[in-house]
Amino acid sequence: MISNSLALLADAGHMLTDATGVFIALIASVIATRKATAKRTFGYQRIEVLAALINGIAIAAIAIMIFVEAVKRLGTEVEVEAGPMLFAAIIGAVANLVSLLILQSGQKESLNVRGAYLEVLGDLLGSVAVIIAGIIIWLTGWMLADQIASIAIALLILPRAWSLLKDVVHVLMEATPKDMDLEETRAHLLSVPGVLDVHDMHAWTITSGVPVFSAHVVVDDDTIASNGSEPLLDELLACLGEHFDTSHSTLQIESQDHVSHEQAVHA
Repeated sequence: MISNSLALLADAGHMLTDATGVFIALIASVIATRKATAKRTFGYQRIEVLAALINGIAIAAIAIMIFVEAVKRLGTEVEVEAGPMLFAAIIGAVANLVSLLILQSGQKESLNVRGAYLEVLGDLLGSVAVIIAGIIIWLTGWMLADQIASIAIALLILPRAWSLLKDVVHVLMEATPKDMDLEETRAHLLSVPGVLDVHDMHAWTITSGVPVFSAHVVVDDDTIASNGSEPLLDELLACLGEHFDTSHSTLQIESQDHVSHEQAVHA
C-alpha cells in the first residue's frame, strides 16, 4: 500500500493465500494419519486431496483477480514508489526461497505437499518479477513495468493452478492411476499359471502414493482342486505389488462355472 505497486500487492496477496494453503496442507497431513474406522474404512487419507483442491481453487481465483486488476490499470497514470517496492519484494523472495528448499524433498511423494511446493515456487517467481519491475521503475521511471509484472505474476500462477486441479480431479473421479495400464496389468495376471481370465477390473487412487486395485480372476478348476486358491492368490498379489506397486489389492477368485452368473459391465 505504501509503494502503490499492484505487482507487489498481488505478490503479497498471493503469498498470504499460499501461507493459508500451507497451513491447510499441514493440518490435512496430520488428519490423514488418523486410523481407519468402521465408518471410514480408508481412514482420512483423502483429506490431503481435498486440501489440494482448496489450494488449487484459491490459486486460480487469485490469478484471475490479479490479471483483471492489472488490465484495468493499463493506460492509467499510477505513481509507484520503487524503494519500498524493492525492499519488500527482496524480503519476500528470501522467505520463499527458504520455504522452497524445505518443501522440495516431499513434493514428489505427496499431492498435498506438491500443492504447497507449487504455491511457494509461484511466490518466488512472483517476487523476482516484482524485483525486476522495481529496478526498471527505479532506473527509468517507466511505471508500466508494474502492470506488466502483475500480468506476468497472474500468468505464472494459472498454469500451476490448472495442473494441480487436474491432478486432484483425476483422483476424485477415481480414474485409473497415470502409471498403471489396465491391459498390461491384465496380461501380467493372465501369465500366472492356472489363470484363465481377468475381468471386472478397477484401479483408483485413495491419495498420493496409495493406488488400489480390484478384479475378478477366473481360475482353472484343476488348479483350485490340486493346490487350493491361497498359493495362487499369493502369487497374484505378489505380481501386482512387484510390477504395479499396489499395496492394497482385492482379488475375487472364481471357478469357470461362476463366470456365467456375472454381467460384463467393467474392464
